[in-house]
Amino acid sequence: MLDAAMNDNLPRGTICIEDIEIGMSRHLRKQVTDRDIELFAEVSTDRNPVHLDDSYAQDTIFEGRIAHGMLTAGLISAVIGEQLPGHGTVYLGQSLKFMAPVRPGDTVVATVTVTDINHAKRRVTLETRCSVGDTVVLKGEAVVLAPSRKFD
Repeated sequence: MLDAAMNDNLPRGTICIEDIEIGMSRHLRKQVTDRDIELFAEVSTDRNPVHLDDSYAQDTIFEGRIAHGMLTAGLISAVIGEQLPGHGTVYLGQSLKFMAPVRPGDTVVATVTVTDINHAKRRVTLETRCSVGDTVVLKGEAVVLAPSRKFD
């Protein structure tokens, strides 16, 4: 199944388990700003200076400030909770592997793709991935409980 052009975020809403198919994919695109990083630090209470202090971060293996890994992972949550399956979805689990840093100003594309469906249990397995340009910065797998028309 082909999606809309990668430069447009897809519509939000709900795709019920009865309509989900293997290979379905949804994405969003977001530029990570200094404000995003500051707000995430405030909400999470993770004030590691590698995220907030330019001079400190210059002396790390990253040679500059980076966004929190979980901020990037949160974009996957947004795709799952808003697009596929969407509203009414319950997260059951998520594995994550951080592959490369995300820096302030980077545009992240978060993509989820259906790899397995268990209709009896309403469980959907999703490949999850975030990229900056051609670089995969995060990858993993999510298992979710999808909404169903039978429970409306």
